[in-house]
Amino acid sequence: MAIQKYPVGLQDFGKIRTEGFVYVDKTRVIHSIVERGGYFFLSRPRRFGKSLLISTFECVFKGEKELFEGLYIYDKWAFEEYPVIRISFSNIGYRTKGLLKAIADELIQIAEQYDIVLKSQKEDIANSFDELIKSLHKKYNKQVVVLIDEYDKPIIDYLDKENIHKARENRNVMKTFYSILKDADPYLKLVFITGVSKFSQVSIFSDLNNLNDITMSPDYNTICGISQVELEDNFSVELLTYDKQKIKEWYNGYRWDYAGDTLYNPFSLLKFFSDHGRFNNYWFATGTPTFIIDLSKENKFYNLQNTKANSLLLSSFDIDNLEAIPVLFQTGYLTIQSYDSLFDLYNLDYPNHEVKSAFLQYLAKSYMSTSIQEAQTMPQDLIQALKNNQKEKLEEAINRSFSHIPYPLWQKENEHFYHAIIHLLFSLLGVYIHSEVHTKDGRADAIILFEDHVYCLEFKLDKTAEAAIQQVKDKGYLDAYRNKASHFHIIGINFDSEKKKVDGLIWEKV
Repeated sequence: MAIQKYPVGLQDFGKIRTEGFVYVDKTRVIHSIVERGGYFFLSRPRRFGKSLLISTFECVFKGEKELFEGLYIYDKWAFEEYPVIRISFSNIGYRTKGLLKAIADELIQIAEQYDIVLKSQKEDIANSFDELIKSLHKKYNKQVVVLIDEYDKPIIDYLDKENIHKARENRNVMKTFYSILKDADPYLKLVFITGVSKFSQVSIFSDLNNLNDITMSPDYNTICGISQVELEDNFSVELLTYDKQKIKEWYNGYRWDYAGDTLYNPFSLLKFFSDHGRFNNYWFATGTPTFIIDLSKENKFYNLQNTKANSLLLSSFDIDNLEAIPVLFQTGYLTIQSYDSLFDLYNLDYPNHEVKSAFLQYLAKSYMSTSIQEAQTMPQDLIQALKNNQKEKLEEAINRSFSHIPYPLWQKENEHFYHAIIHLLFSLLGVYIHSEVHTKDGRADAIILFEDHVYCLEFKLDKTAEAAIQQVKDKGYLDAYRNKASHFHIIGINFDSEKKKVDGLIWEKV
């Protein structure tokens, strides 16, 4: 039996509070926003609490004070009721209706809830939105609150190559829809917009120069997600029941302020508790868009550790020129580890074990055109061969891994392709692997540190294993590792693109 009632997937603040589900109090930061008012934009990955945040704002502005008893905001806000326009783009049926009609129908439905009849043409969504705001202001003689959740869903859903034209069409529709907000400022108390991506900052919200992007603000780092303090305050019994350190390794690590607290993924954490402490890739399994894996592969991103990016790059997301780093950061596959203010460079990495292991599995599946199960099991033979110093077994395991790759792919790929697969296979086992390690005379293809052994792997395509071995020796790739282990190995591997297998593997102990 579960220790508490966990609101897994619940996004309704009222239901969580009235039906006894555990709620991590975020009303301190919510209070700072409602007191201030204005226009806010927040980007966070999917399943990170954005919809619950929007629902909480709605309850605050509808004056439902009883729901907040015992929370920070309870005796600090007047709970005066305001007219609220709340639109969740994940629930308006744009896939079946088309985005224009879906927005038009949603505006009419909201107007009907307030007994307002819109006079604008039904699919003139800009004027309808403007009319709705002004009508609510006039009827209640109060400023209006606009809450937009998952604003980018109609674009994110169509970023694969076959449907990118739909993403562009929907972007234009949304630009028209939001265009009226700037001139509606006198009628608005708060505009709060959430989404996964920030690519529309330029194109969709171009007229909203007063939009306050709080995505990477130190004051709002913990607005979604669960901090270590919040975990210990709200789940103390669970932490006595399950492995506290392992929970942290699996689900903690997200951060949007380089000096701020790291955060747990709330969906994965609550699923873990509700499943009685079973470690699993809960968040990743809820749906990783194919375009993210494809984009990583196209950009030759198979080792995301210690990725560098400046502020400008992290804030960009142009659907006409998608770049892997901002996409991976904004969607939650990379997070901030540190920041160099002198060069305005962020150091990014996987947030935790869940994201790293699942991402590598899916990427290996994509590279090798195999199943997830096969991507998980194939590396085991490789590590056993290394551990037992079995040259033949290593060659056999590598060939078995590559045997899944379709023949046409072999013909068009290059040395990088095979290097990437080897890296992914070993990384899936949690081996400490460096890929393309820079030395003073060049770069080693891969350095593996494992059980007091250092393995230097050099890969060649349609050349010779001897050439690979000689390169390692000539360049001194192992020199920097002499004090890090007791045993050293050079492994030269040549791939034959015609035979579709290893054609020469030399293993030397040095």
